[in-house]
Amino acid sequence: MPETVAPPSPGAVTEAVPLPAGPPAPAYDPRLTNEDLAPLKQQTWGTYNIFAFWMSDVHSVGGYVTAGSLFALGLHSWQVLVALVVGITIVYGLCNLVAKPSQVTGVPYPVMCRSSFGVLGANIPAIIRGLIAVAWYGIQTFLASAALDVVLIKLFPGLAPYAVVGDHGFLGLSALGWASFLLLWVLQACVFWRGMESIRKFIDFCGPAVYVVMFVLCGYLIWKSGWDGIDLSMGQTVTKSGWAAVPVMLGAIALVVSYFSGPMLNFGDFSRYGRSFAAVKKGNLLGLPVNFLVFSLLVVVTASLTIPVYGELITDPVATVARIDNTFAIVLGALTFTIATIGINIVANFISPAFDFSNVNPQKISWRMGGMIAAVGSVAITPWNLYNNPDVIHYTLETLGAFIGPLFGVLIADYYLVRKQKVVVDDLFSMSERGIYWYRKGYNPAAVAATVIGAGAAVFPVLTSGSITGMYTAAQYSWFIGCALGLILYFLFATRGPLRIPASVLENR
Repeated sequence: MPETVAPPSPGAVTEAVPLPAGPPAPAYDPRLTNEDLAPLKQQTWGTYNIFAFWMSDVHSVGGYVTAGSLFALGLHSWQVLVALVVGITIVYGLCNLVAKPSQVTGVPYPVMCRSSFGVLGANIPAIIRGLIAVAWYGIQTFLASAALDVVLIKLFPGLAPYAVVGDHGFLGLSALGWASFLLLWVLQACVFWRGMESIRKFIDFCGPAVYVVMFVLCGYLIWKSGWDGIDLSMGQTVTKSGWAAVPVMLGAIALVVSYFSGPMLNFGDFSRYGRSFAAVKKGNLLGLPVNFLVFSLLVVVTASLTIPVYGELITDPVATVARIDNTFAIVLGALTFTIATIGINIVANFISPAFDFSNVNPQKISWRMGGMIAAVGSVAITPWNLYNNPDVIHYTLETLGAFIGPLFGVLIADYYLVRKQKVVVDDLFSMSERGIYWYRKGYNPAAVAATVIGAGAAVFPVLTSGSITGMYTAAQYSWFIGCALGLILYFLFATRGPLRIPASVLENR
């Protein structure tokens, strides 16, 4: 049976137990709540559900393409493997930190942000995260549609001319690409519309399905090349070795963290469903370091085997599948990648903006409407132009990381350092000027200032990487720069100086 406790009494403080409630409590202000944002009545997700969430996230086409793009940095295969594993271990630790506040209170990420930004100021991180999710939603849909293009051309060769952007293209995408993109756009919306329980069942299937295909693909390449074809010390693009490779590997580690920074920031949207924090941590352990080690091995082994089998390094698994001389294998593999990418796209990039945009106006924007706003916006940004080669991939990740980092730092500093893991749940939904999270007219200037300064400092190297010496290297660490500044500045602003939170407020936390 899932853990439940009685709804909190007015002014109750949470610390280490879930505090679910059903529909919005009568005292909750309608400008701050609806059924989707209110604390959960039941928290039913177990370890496997969290594990499956990360499997789907890791095993999307975007995950493989991003991991494969690290080869373009000039690293050996074993160096790419080390960078991937170290990066995901960092993500694991950070996810545990961000998971606890929402699991304990039962509220999603944007509501949890009211503690640090204020009941109205929380719309700032909600909108930023929502817009970033829109970008990722479009990118992942595009990557999944590319896999679908492979299937369609294999089944219907006559469609091949329509896959050429120069002949039949619009806004940088081919006619066939547009058809595949819009088809998947509609299918994802249909799955999302059925609600969280249907989504949970969908992702429980997606992650394992891709594992099966990747193992089969790896086995096929081994069969074609022999075991001698596996060589983790070589690669066609290797240019870095010895100590010269260390800064490049550190940059690769930073890119891994940046790739997962989106779902990591709003992981509270999912940890809130966990039966216990222990179950969430165990799911994170299995889904991140353990699962990602296997994933990383598959990426580097499969990529290295493409050299002896096809005579070139291929880092996109869909492109590798397309080289197989078997129609059934190509269709099955590409469809599996398509389905898996749909799974993580719905989870990481549909659910997040659904909560984020709903938080802006809970009575007019439902969870479903918030998701559809994100879906429409994802077409307008022409995402295929944001993820079409390794250089653009890295620039996109660095830019997004610069804005996500400060939000993460502020959330962690507020919950663990300033408020010592104590949250008054009722006040998260109160517009009363006597509420703990009212601050100054609903905004906490300490959090706003820390976010603006952190994001500005982090994005500066990204924007000037091509014109100022040293900025290219600094840009790789945009998430870390933003996170560190957000955390440090918020702690300083909130505890001293003109923006500090009054001691009387902290005493009543």
